[in-house]
Amino acid sequence: MKAIVLDEERRLELRDIPDPEAAEGQVLVDVRAAGINYADVLISEGRYPQAPPLPYVPGSEIAGETADGRRVIGFVREGGGGYAERAAVDDGWVFDLPDGASYEDGAAFLLAFLTAWMPLTRQVRIEEGSRVLVTAAAGGVGSAGVQVARALGCAVVGAAGSPEKLDRVRALGAEPVTYEQLAELEPFDVVLDQVGGDLFATALGKLKPLGTIVGIGFAGGAWQPVDPALLVGRNVSVAGFYLGRLMKLRPDLVRASALELLERWAAGELTPVVGATYPLAEAEDALRLVADRRSTGKVVLVP
Repeated sequence: MKAIVLDEERRLELRDIPDPEAAEGQVLVDVRAAGINYADVLISEGRYPQAPPLPYVPGSEIAGETADGRRVIGFVREGGGGYAERAAVDDGWVFDLPDGASYEDGAAFLLAFLTAWMPLTRQVRIEEGSRVLVTAAAGGVGSAGVQVARALGCAVVGAAGSPEKLDRVRALGAEPVTYEQLAELEPFDVVLDQVGGDLFATALGKLKPLGTIVGIGFAGGAWQPVDPALLVGRNVSVAGFYLGRLMKLRPDLVRASALELLERWAAGELTPVVGATYPLAEAEDALRLVADRRSTGKVVLVP
């Protein structure tokens, strides 16, 4: 089968490799679409904290079809293998694709919406009318965060890195702002941040008393140290969310959350946003689009 391989020199190449074999408790999926996530960029650049051994087939999120015709979405987990024509998936991480949804939509759904849903429903305190800031709001996780916060009854501000992305944020139903405007805004009950760096520090300063900022990514640079005296003095808190580790430690909770989200998708309350699709052979270009922060929505590969 064809697959994208990250070799020992960190080059991405389309190669013929042996088909995967399904172990006990796994199912083989013919991959119709694979989602690109920022973790894939970090792995390809050698910056991922738990870097896999090379050579390596990237990709953790797929949509496709099983041998019996079941349309599914799923995670191939830390072993990778999603950027390929076929993948072996653990039974516990395979879910039915909602009727009428495309494979591209399926590959854009699970990781993005879990990364937004679980912090907003399990980690922070929100209620009807809570004021929520979502950074990188035009991207895959950001667009999910805006939708989830709105579905939970929050007033949402979506921040993006360039004025060109603001129409995307507005279309999702959030108040659109650029990062340069954050310092001028009224405080927030919750901040969902993927950017890190200086922006994280700025957003931390915009919390209301008893507010929480959730760090979920550092696309804009490493997080600055946080002095506990600042948190105590202002009655605010910092939380962190890392889906990959939570899937290992609390798989039951993640699976339950995935089923909750799939019900809301099937009911029309949530919609994955696919910003661009690339053929498998152009995976390097697709990753570069994400790495350069030029993408909107989720970027998807189609084998």
